[in-house]
Amino acid sequence: MSTPIETPHPSLADLRLATVLAALADPARLRAVRTLAATGELPCTELQQAAGLTISRSTFSHHQRVLREAGVLKARVDGARRMLSVRRDALDACFPGLLDSVLATAPERIGTR
Repeated sequence: MSTPIETPHPSLADLRLATVLAALADPARLRAVRTLAATGELPCTELQQAAGLTISRSTFSHHQRVLREAGVLKARVDGARRMLSVRRDALDACFPGLLDSVLATAPERIGTR
């Protein structure tokens, strides 16, 4: 059995509010984060469907990368699967209440693209 490997994401010291907010500003990314916040952890191959996103696989991969590089998501490789989860502890430590506020935003206030 292989040992899970975490892919790089920003340290706590490198998290920036503007970058996190920009990553969460896209409705598709916010839906993915909401889905992960509710489920805990999902393989990246299942997240798109679980979030109900009807975008191309390459676009969804781009959204995952933006969220990971902003420090919102954590990805770990477990065998052939990449498991994604929200970095709630890190976000709450740097920006108390932000994630809960964003996740509680009414859908009609989010907007669409």
